[in-house]
Amino acid sequence: MPTMKRVEIKAHQHLKEMLRLYFDDLEAASHDAGRRVAWCTSVGPCEILAAFGFAVFFPENHGAMLGAKKMAAELIPYAVGAGYSAETCSYMNCDIGSALTGRSPLTDVYGMAGPPTPDLLVYNTNQCREVQDWFGWFSRKHDAPSLGIMPPRCLGAVTKDHIAFVKHELELLIQKIESQFGVTMDHSKLEESVALSSRASTLWREVLDTAQHQPAAISFWDGLIQMSPVILMRGSQTAIDYYELLLAEMQQRVADGVGAVPGERWRLYWDGMPVWPRIRDLSEKFQELRTVIAASTYCNSWAFEPYEGGDPLEWMARTSLEIFINRDEEYKQQFLTEMIQQFSIDGAIFHNARTCPNNTNSRFGMVERLRQSLDIPVLVIDGDLSDARFFSTAQTMTNVEAFIEQLEERRR
Repeated sequence: MPTMKRVEIKAHQHLKEMLRLYFDDLEAASHDAGRRVAWCTSVGPCEILAAFGFAVFFPENHGAMLGAKKMAAELIPYAVGAGYSAETCSYMNCDIGSALTGRSPLTDVYGMAGPPTPDLLVYNTNQCREVQDWFGWFSRKHDAPSLGIMPPRCLGAVTKDHIAFVKHELELLIQKIESQFGVTMDHSKLEESVALSSRASTLWREVLDTAQHQPAAISFWDGLIQMSPVILMRGSQTAIDYYELLLAEMQQRVADGVGAVPGERWRLYWDGMPVWPRIRDLSEKFQELRTVIAASTYCNSWAFEPYEGGDPLEWMARTSLEIFINRDEEYKQQFLTEMIQQFSIDGAIFHNARTCPNNTNSRFGMVERLRQSLDIPVLVIDGDLSDARFFSTAQTMTNVEAFIEQLEERRR
């Protein structure tokens, strides 16, 4: 059966220009004595940094780029040589290796020498403790302060006490930045930043939700690229404008019956991290099998609940606590169940990411519980987010083909 040509997203050309402008601005900020650069974790308090006027860089995006460009395996040994275990986050290790060798995909793609030098590093351990250690290494390298918040982890219900605790941490973070840099927070700017961030996030959720239709207007593979603005440009009007454009295109696809995968036959759910070094191989395999990854845990990580006014720090605290990776097993199972039902999923794939236990949900019985409760086929694939040495392409493709055959047999 010939492979159907994938449907290109028209808005993507605009996204590429947006990304170039974003990185150009970071490069300019790093050479401008009147501006400061802050590094921030991907679900960290970037709205505070934007309100202070920092140019914000996200090292996890750099780690994903290193993985996608297949550079991670060569760079990780340098971090191991510096005392970092090869079993810990490959984003962190390849980013440290990049700094130690002076090699970065930003050079070829955007003409930058590498990531901009930070004046400040701000983390949030709601996703993992590794981000604190990661930023600590760069804090020592650049003699820049590393500040963070540490929300309660593995939560079921998020309570008022939880929110109050994290709000206080955010207040202390603001005070430390004010003291360190001799600046004062303009709370009207913080409210504006949070409102813009929330709006971009809401639009991103609406974009993802167009995959509930059959055929799905957007796939997981598309989402991995299209999520860039909600991470890198959250808190800006630029991100909102882009998602309004993208949403209109996806809604037109729904109206016209155009799917991300032509001839869609199967709808799957992806749980866990992407396998960045093998994104093209995997997307082409599922395309060949006329299978759409219609929904994922990962892309939904930046689909926050709307901000409806009030204290912006309370919204930031709540969203910091409510993200999927920060919840307990019972909550996660309920979330996955609802997603599988809402998106009319035929089967689920769980990525057992070797160096990312925090965002791997196949190790403590979740797979079997979902199989039993939903009577749904589930495939677990072994791999990693950036380190391709933990991923067998041939074995995985064989397992994927067998999984689709299983779905065929069930349908017959």
